[in-house]
Amino acid sequence: MLKKYLKWTGIALLVALVVIQFFGIDKTNPPADPEQAFDRIEQPPEEVFTLIKHACYDCHSNHTTYPWYTSVQPLGWWIAGHIDHAREELNFSEWGTYSSKKKQHKMEEAAEEVAEKHMPLKSYTWMHPKARLSEEERQMLVDWFKSKSEESVPS
Repeated sequence: MLKKYLKWTGIALLVALVVIQFFGIDKTNPPADPEQAFDRIEQPPEEVFTLIKHACYDCHSNHTTYPWYTSVQPLGWWIAGHIDHAREELNFSEWGTYSSKKKQHKMEEAAEEVAEKHMPLKSYTWMHPKARLSEEERQMLVDWFKSKSEESVPS
């Protein structure tokens, strides 16, 4: 009886895994106005911007490059959820739409998240070696974000 139950449970799981493959994620990036872009407005040094692009942009901008494994469900759903949440928290493509106070706060948060090694996510760096920050690179980002957050905010 148990063998029969396990056999039908396995078949049901296999069928479910096949069926969910037909419900993939939308991989269309939202439009991005270059005039509102972080790099255009903040003009970070090239070395800093390269680190930000490699470690942050796939989730925190409208320029996500979706790897092949986002076509495999439920992994794709999980990653899409991370990207949606990341863009809600900070979107470098929409930087120009933020108030001065919000920009300053986002710089403070970015410095803190990078310093505490919360960002980039370990699960992201597993498959994206360019996003792996050395201690020197991490400190460079933290120092730059802190310096930008300390600039005076216009009233």
